[in-house]
Amino acid sequence: MTISTPPTRLTLDELGEGLGRAATVLRANAAAAGLEAPVPTCPEWSVRDLVAHIGMVHRWAASQLRSTPVEDADALEREGLASPDLLGWFDDGATALLQAIVDAPDDLDAFVFLREAPAPKVFWTRRQCHETTIHAVDALAARLGRAPRPEETWISPAIALDGIDELLRGFVPRPKQGVSPEVATTVLVCPDDSDVAWLLDLAPDRPARTARIDRASERLPRGEHVLTGPPVGLYLRLWSRADPPTSEPADGFERWWRSTVTVTWR
Repeated sequence: MTISTPPTRLTLDELGEGLGRAATVLRANAAAAGLEAPVPTCPEWSVRDLVAHIGMVHRWAASQLRSTPVEDADALEREGLASPDLLGWFDDGATALLQAIVDAPDDLDAFVFLREAPAPKVFWTRRQCHETTIHAVDALAARLGRAPRPEETWISPAIALDGIDELLRGFVPRPKQGVSPEVATTVLVCPDDSDVAWLLDLAPDRPARTARIDRASERLPRGEHVLTGPPVGLYLRLWSRADPPTSEPADGFERWWRSTVTVTWR
């Protein structure tokens, strides 16, 4: 059977804790790497660009939670880039975001932009948890000078599984993501030691379809491509934050994935 609910298995508190920890890790690694250091996992960015971007996203998300949406998000990013204390500016934005989550009513009526989304307050906490976690991996990569290995990160399997779910069921089916192979194919994403898997149905000229599978109640379906491994490793691979494998057939598929699946922040 496919699972239709809940949209996330994590609680609001767990997502908020994940967001706060990722912000701390991002800040520490950005400071250690230096603002002019290159970001290997985002080759066009310096750490300065990275911090200004995530600080802008935090402020934009907080405005949604406060029901006072920011109209010009680019102006916020320019503000960060111009700040004489960029890391302090980042701290202010992260703190304001966490406070906006605390202050928002549980029945918040706000904009959301992903499929299979939870209620708005949980949606924004979840989205910023993973936005910040992935960009904290970028800051770690800047400090290391390479993509980090899963065991070098702080990410828990529970956060990783939730992030995979958000990516595959929320982002990938969006038409604007452009996931359209030349021929129809299916991809089974099957994390180790987990009771959940995902089957992606990809075809030319239509949005992708993703089913979340309960491994406890049904035999796994077949996929033409199968991705397995520990949850944190799969999270990094699917978000293109790990070095690609060099063996076939994984190499060919993941090269296609990296060149095809692009995630926009809103």
